[in-house]
Amino acid sequence: MNHRNKNNHLGRKRGHRKSLLSNMASSLIKKKRIFTTLAKAKALRKYVEPIITKSKINTIHSKRNIFSYLRDKTAVAELFKNIFEKVRERPGGYIRIIKTGFRFGDQAPLSLIELVDFNKNYSSKKIIKSVRRSRKKNKKVNNE
Repeated sequence: MNHRNKNNHLGRKRGHRKSLLSNMASSLIKKKRIFTTLAKAKALRKYVEPIITKSKINTIHSKRNIFSYLRDKTAVAELFKNIFEKVRERPGGYIRIIKTGFRFGDQAPLSLIELVDFNKNYSSKKIIKSVRRSRKKNKKVNNE
């Protein structure tokens, strides 16, 4: 039985799953968006969001803790640069998963996983102009 086991094992053993999530997390931090299957994207979200939360504290201790998860110096340096200031200002929800379709070979659901503040086209900070509409007061009635 699978009671109280919340993480998706992704059909891999612990070491393989750990390195897979580490590599995908460092790729996501470097490239800001990656394409993967939906199950991997959901597992990656649970892996990366605490890492970004830990990067809010800019100390050597937090850098070393994050390096133990990512195992990539360039990804850790990118995470602590000034580029990620707008990501760190958010209270949570740093990642967006968009379903894109199905893989041709085995029909696995594919998705795009990206950091929220780095997509200019799909930003939640769009300014929406309010349009004022009114009814026409003088309706002509055709009475013949």
